[in-house]
Amino acid sequence: MSQASPDREAGEEPKPETVADGWVQRFLTHLAVEKGASAYTQRNYRQALVEFTAYYHKAFGGEPKWSGLGRDDFRGYLRSLGRQGLGRASTQLRFSALRGFYRYLIRLGQVESSPIKNLALPKMPRRLPRFLTAEQMNGLLEAPFKVLESREGRGGKQPERRQKVVCFRDVAVLETIYSCGLRISELCNLRVVDLDLNSRLVRVMGKGRKERLVPIGRQAVKAIEAYWAELGNLPEPDAPVFRAGCRGCRPVSPRDLQLRLKRYLAVSGLDPELTPHKLRHSFATHLLDAGADLRSVQELLGHAHLVTTQVYTHVTTERLKRVYDQAHPRA
Repeated sequence: MSQASPDREAGEEPKPETVADGWVQRFLTHLAVEKGASAYTQRNYRQALVEFTAYYHKAFGGEPKWSGLGRDDFRGYLRSLGRQGLGRASTQLRFSALRGFYRYLIRLGQVESSPIKNLALPKMPRRLPRFLTAEQMNGLLEAPFKVLESREGRGGKQPERRQKVVCFRDVAVLETIYSCGLRISELCNLRVVDLDLNSRLVRVMGKGRKERLVPIGRQAVKAIEAYWAELGNLPEPDAPVFRAGCRGCRPVSPRDLQLRLKRYLAVSGLDPELTPHKLRHSFATHLLDAGADLRSVQELLGHAHLVTTQVYTHVTTERLKRVYDQAHPRA
């Protein structure tokens, strides 16, 4: 099957360091516009496809003809990644991008089958998600107020208004992530109109622009209302729930929240390398520990496949085994 690039004349020299391949560019546009992929996914897939194009250009002196590549071409690429000392996760990520790209080409009729199908890749070690205990979560939720109190204790000075607002915002952020199990990107994208505080429901736009309704706990609602009271005015419906500062309507950024979480973890005596995603892990694990069924947790987390959620059952099973070993007289 012939495969001319849709955006470039035949015979034109490729530029591996940029997205010169027309089909790759169309795929990246498809990810952004049709699939609603996150900026993180778009960046990783772009980098993976550009890297493969650069590898192929260096190894074979030309642009890859996607319909003409075979399994041996990708075995050679896999070996080159091994020679670079790339880890299993990085290798899996690159081939995930290539698999997605080939699925796109098959759908458009540009290739008949994927040469990557059934290609043996280095297996990822099974990692159980890290999470905080309920007691640790309580300590973390109190950490922003501890930071604010420490400011009050310095020379008897009252904290600035912005410091108080940010403190109340961060408490509300932590309460909301833990209460709703949100991804940090979902939290930063929340608008006031997405919250029904009377019914205690939050409308969340998840991966692939899939919308879901998630309950929100009373403590999180109180924290949000306290934060808005510190702002001094009720935000407009289209305003972000969590602002970057006291003024304006710019949403708080994921990077800012990650840095602030590090400080709160340290104040709580916890590992500052834990990410906001670990609060989502804690949400899921605590629900299952309390008896929630797996399918409900899947819907709350917005997982497309139940197998993604099942990793949390391993966490709760390990906990039950430890309890059994400690408590049963004939364990």
